[in-house]
Amino acid sequence: MTIPFITGFAIGGSLIVAIGAQNAFVLRQGIKREHVFAVALFCAVSDALLIALGVAGLGFLIERVPALINAVAIFGIVFLVAYGLMAAKRALAPSAMQVGQGAPLTLKAALSACAAFTLLNPHVYLDTVILVGSLAAGFTGPERWAYGIGAATASFVWFFGLAYGARVLTPLFAKPVAWRVLDAIIACIMGVIALKLALWMMGR
Repeated sequence: MTIPFITGFAIGGSLIVAIGAQNAFVLRQGIKREHVFAVALFCAVSDALLIALGVAGLGFLIERVPALINAVAIFGIVFLVAYGLMAAKRALAPSAMQVGQGAPLTLKAALSACAAFTLLNPHVYLDTVILVGSLAAGFTGPERWAYGIGAATASFVWFFGLAYGARVLTPLFAKPVAWRVLDAIIACIMGVIALKLALWMMGR
């Protein structure tokens, strides 16, 4: 049982530890100390549920319904562009970058953004449901679920580590310019991911 768990943890960790829209949002919320636990928990549980669906075999269905992934990609592109533009606007407004300034996100708004970053990114399904799920075929019985639990554990470790570890950066973000740089980076990340999704769709 140990080897399947470690294998799942390694695969899950290698897929999730990357600069992306979801991670950028979690990092920003961690630095702002807004709904940190709820945001980290939502992202981790969402990943765990998608991984469970993949291990259970849903990946085969998604592979056979390309229109579903395309619809998700279109909504994802629109959302990423809109959020990227908002981040760019914040980066161009120095007065809005003061720590503690501006209207904080409500819990509902923060979780809604988490849901969008998670569910409107087709690569999330490709990574968790299809890739992690297909690799689960190498295990049988309890070992198959030990593998899935390992992959899900990697998500919990990563999101909580990122969200709470971001507090170390708080002194740096006492400076308005640091917020401008962060939001400029976030805007670029959103734009690049939206472009990659568009190119990925055209190449399907």
